[in-house]
Amino acid sequence: MRLRVPPGAPAALKVLAAAAAAPAPVRPHLGGPAERPQAPGPELELQLELDSGTVLFSPNAICQYFYLCRGEEPTDLTTQWLEWEATELQPAVAAALYLRLVQGRAGPEALGLLQPLLAHLEQHLARSGTSHLAGDAASVADVVVWGSLFPVLQDQTSLPSELQVLRSWFGAVSASEPCRAAAALLPEALRELRGHLAQHPPHLPGPPREPQQDEESPEWALTDDDIAAAVEIWARGPAALPPPREPQTPVLPVAGERNVLITSALPYVNNVPHLGNIIGCVLSADTFARYSRLRRWNTLFVCGTDEYGTATETRALQEGLSPRELCDRYHALHADIYTWFRISFDHFGRTTTPQQTRIAQDIFQRLLARGFLLQDTLEQLRCESCGRYLADRFVEGTCPFCAYAEARGDQCDRCGKLINAVELQNPQCKLCRGTPVVTPTQHLFLDLPKLEGQLEAWLERTWAAGEWTANARHITRTWLRDGLKPRCITRDLTWGTPVPLDGFRDKVFYVWFDAPIGYLSITATYTEHWERWWKNPQQVELYNFMAKDNVPFHSVVFPCSLLGADDNYTLVNHLIATEYLNYEDGKFSKSRGVGVFGDMAKDTGIPADVWRFYLLYLRPEGQDSAFSWADLMLKNNSELLNNLGNFINRAGMFVCKFFGGTVPAMALTAEDQRLLARVTLEMRQYHQLMERVRLRDALRCVLGISRHGNQYIQVNEPWKRIKGDERDRQRAGTVTGVAVNLAAALAALLQPFVPGVSAAIQSQLRIPPERCGLGPGLTCTLPAGHRVGTVSPLFQKLEPEQVEALRQRFGGGQAKEPPPASAPPPAPNTSVAPGDPKLIQELTEQVTKQGNLVRQLKAAQVEKAQVNAQVAKLLELKQQLALAEGRSPEVPKGKRKK
Repeated sequence: MRLRVPPGAPAALKVLAAAAAAPAPVRPHLGGPAERPQAPGPELELQLELDSGTVLFSPNAICQYFYLCRGEEPTDLTTQWLEWEATELQPAVAAALYLRLVQGRAGPEALGLLQPLLAHLEQHLARSGTSHLAGDAASVADVVVWGSLFPVLQDQTSLPSELQVLRSWFGAVSASEPCRAAAALLPEALRELRGHLAQHPPHLPGPPREPQQDEESPEWALTDDDIAAAVEIWARGPAALPPPREPQTPVLPVAGERNVLITSALPYVNNVPHLGNIIGCVLSADTFARYSRLRRWNTLFVCGTDEYGTATETRALQEGLSPRELCDRYHALHADIYTWFRISFDHFGRTTTPQQTRIAQDIFQRLLARGFLLQDTLEQLRCESCGRYLADRFVEGTCPFCAYAEARGDQCDRCGKLINAVELQNPQCKLCRGTPVVTPTQHLFLDLPKLEGQLEAWLERTWAAGEWTANARHITRTWLRDGLKPRCITRDLTWGTPVPLDGFRDKVFYVWFDAPIGYLSITATYTEHWERWWKNPQQVELYNFMAKDNVPFHSVVFPCSLLGADDNYTLVNHLIATEYLNYEDGKFSKSRGVGVFGDMAKDTGIPADVWRFYLLYLRPEGQDSAFSWADLMLKNNSELLNNLGNFINRAGMFVCKFFGGTVPAMALTAEDQRLLARVTLEMRQYHQLMERVRLRDALRCVLGISRHGNQYIQVNEPWKRIKGDERDRQRAGTVTGVAVNLAAALAALLQPFVPGVSAAIQSQLRIPPERCGLGPGLTCTLPAGHRVGTVSPLFQKLEPEQVEALRQRFGGGQAKEPPPASAPPPAPNTSVAPGDPKLIQELTEQVTKQGNLVRQLKAAQVEKAQVNAQVAKLLELKQQLALAEGRSPEVPKGKRKK
């Protein structure tokens, strides 16, 4: 490996420290500028050239690669810290160093820029009870965060005395051998860095967002350059927006443009999707597809129902229908659900088509001709009572790995391991509860071990350039670490794509070979030129959206099929996988009436956009999250109604009430220009997050912009100024004009998330379609003289009685599923010995979360009984934490009468 570190590279320290920790031989090359064609900025000049010829340019990806060489897999926590360092800490450090090295300002002034971030680090280390950021041992997260902080701090004594835990951590990491060796280069590095910063002044970041925090952060400093750039964007007006695309049917790749192909995991046809399915696949994909179109990228979004397999046959028998009739019924049901949720597919198809048969059989024949298929005997479970071989998901038994008693025949929901049905202990047929028997039968297998080398080389290239979520990378590495094994691609069924090979013509393709090919065949039913999308990796970027249980089939099995077929197929560039969304205290269950399913949501009386907003607000991006009726009410009433709806309604109403429905003339003051700069920086952050498919955080950027608008109106009080002298009336006009233009910008920013609300804003403000694009900052799209329409409220308040009735209707109080064997027990365990760090950490997090909920409920003025119930829960958690810490629980004190 060859590491190139150009002079003044801001990321040099962390990369050199990580390199020193790597067991693989690294040859650092210091001083010469690295060359990268079309590099967008000097930061990317730092690079690591692997022995295979692949080049990594991202400093954090390089650091993570060095730790992978040590055998240390990334965890969700280390990945979150690396993202936080890249998006929050790095910009603040660059600003602090610019003030200190270039402008010569005193250390305390520069350090003040970092204060909120340093406080966050202190709080995390104090609460976690661990000596390092991601555990008791140093990890890549520690080196990366240390490497950013060291040029500013250099010594733990630079830290404020009240940050004792952070001081201890910084001193310990600085004393480690890899970091000591890197720090020795600092004096020379700072001289080079001064020149680098002078030539490339950093943009000072907007309000920092700490991970998992909803509270507003203090206002961040703005530079003159920030303000000048924002004013210039504003003055350009509609010219700052990307030009509209001419619609084309069908959508096909265009040379020289960014061609984005988006797929959502195909829902199984006879499973009605619940809210977790919807956010994990189609809604996340739709949000990104809408953003992609707003950026005027050439975008195709396809999905459809997965219709073959035993489950369909069995359900058809139960309902007295043929498999085709059943698929027709449920395909229409799925289409209706996604239409109601405003999912903007370019085409929603199905897998039971002639195109599916033709393409699947062609890929099979190419694999066969190239020697990537094997024949072998497979032992399958057959239910003699039902007279059929059982699909994996129609067998239940005890997991051979973790002893979970309700493992499915293909995967265990507790430990996540894939299972062959015959490995289950005490298997049962889910249809009749009989005991199936093991029966040998001949089958065809995809020779994954033979394709492993090609797969690893492709993954190395793809991971260096693409956006893969941390869980997708981790799951894929786990498969590769354990070694790939031949995987069966046929089944003894009748409802499926037939196998075109003598001796196997009575069989069909197994769903996990056949179903992903549905992406191709569904595109082929949309356009006869489907190969321009699916055999065009040079011009097409492919995004796959799914829940984490689908990852191995999209990152290993399907790519191996396409690599082995060797026909220039487009393989996934960006694999976006969510964790799981749970329901209240347990899991969704259609049979038990627990949870909201897609066909029920529209009967709740809650608009589709409110469902979209809330699901995206709690999208399980880094860890599992849970739907909560109380929280849905809270977010609707506080974020949608009181924040977003309040601002947009006031901005439009001021135009109507004070200026006769015409946008007034605007004379910007320094205060207005600072608002433009703050909003433009927020929009820049929004774009960065959306491009990395961090949808939840991008949505919170939008809410932050709305809060800026509310504060702007509240401070300037145009309803009072309009009654004053000419100067006051002019000021009221400026504030109203800027506010209504900010509302117009929010219409565009909101469109990927809540398209119905976005359309309503555009209609009320009469925003022309060509002015609805997403620009680089806040633009004056509604100039003086523009006429707005009738302005009306966008959201309705959810009442506690309404929400409680829905909670009861959908079974929110069901018993919890049995926890994984390795998880701590969910009930309080006061018998645990005081000082157990894991229990203390868990309870501390629960106390913090519950305390935030109580404060939010009080702020939203929720009924006292509901607040009291949550307060009681908070007090109980605090008592449990006191016991775990070895303290005597405090008895809550009542109010004394005077």
